[in-house]
Amino acid sequence: MPIRDVPSFNDEGLLPPQDFELTLEELKQSKLVVGPGDPAAYPNWESTWRPRLVEGLEVLVGQLWTVGIVDIFVNGSFVEDKDHPNDVDGYFVCDLGRLSSGDLQRELNLLDPHKLWTWDPASRRPFRGYPKKQLPMRHQYRVELYPHFGQLCGIRDARGFELEFPSAFRQSRRDSKPKGIVRIVTA
Repeated sequence: MPIRDVPSFNDEGLLPPQDFELTLEELKQSKLVVGPGDPAAYPNWESTWRPRLVEGLEVLVGQLWTVGIVDIFVNGSFVEDKDHPNDVDGYFVCDLGRLSSGDLQRELNLLDPHKLWTWDPASRRPFRGYPKKQLPMRHQYRVELYPHFGQLCGIRDARGFELEFPSAFRQSRRDSKPKGIVRIVTA
């Protein structure tokens, strides 16, 4: 079976606007990790840093899969032509009842040795040298994955309307241009 990859970045440094399905192994071998092409065109590409980001993502995705969550999407600067993304951002689709009851968080924290599955704003704290407060999972794994059940996410479009994660993660934060996203699949 051929390995799937993502296409080259467009002129804005974004993936073409579509969902790209990759396994974690395919992601590790993709242009997003090893580099988008000619090293002379991307001399500062962090091909040693990006695999470390995927390692953290792999831990959290594995925990989500264990509790039955399969719709997992990653984006942010990790899927753009930024040489050194600080982290991996993403979301997963889940049931509101399971989330609001606390069952999902409890199940995930039983799997994680650091018990860091929370989206409580009070749990956020600044990361070394950055004023923006981050979730505990970001501190441990350099990944922030948010639950999505149809709610608005606080990110606004170019006209000021608040978006849901699926829409927000499929546009550039700089200029609201459409962009691609990676869906992590099992096979």
